[in-house]
Amino acid sequence: QVQLVESGGGLVQPGGSLGLSCAASGIIFSIYNMGWYRQAPGKEREFVAGITSSGRTNYADSVKGRFTISRDNAKMTVYLQMNSLKPEDTAAYYCNANRDYPRTYNYWGQGTQVTVSS
Repeated sequence: QVQLVESGGGLVQPGGSLGLSCAASGIIFSIYNMGWYRQAPGKEREFVAGITSSGRTNYADSVKGRFTISRDNAKMTVYLQMNSLKPEDTAAYYCNANRDYPRTYNYWGQGTQVTVSS
């Protein structure tokens, strides 16, 4: 059974920092691309950051320069370090694991809430 368990969400003031973690189980973690998505109330889920199985990263324009995604294959964990947080970063953050070979695999965590407010 595949499980992605996010942790690290919470309340932070604007300009502050927060780190999220996503621990995976039930998959061969090292061969999966991993990503973080977020969904604010009344909005669609959107891509935040991704890291491929080979370690290549990409980011949404809205978080470039502020967020950093990383992975530790030995710990089967993906991280999202968020700095210079803004109120518009407030959302539920979801971890995603995916690959396209030999077929499409796509798994989601249950989400963790991040609230940026003074």
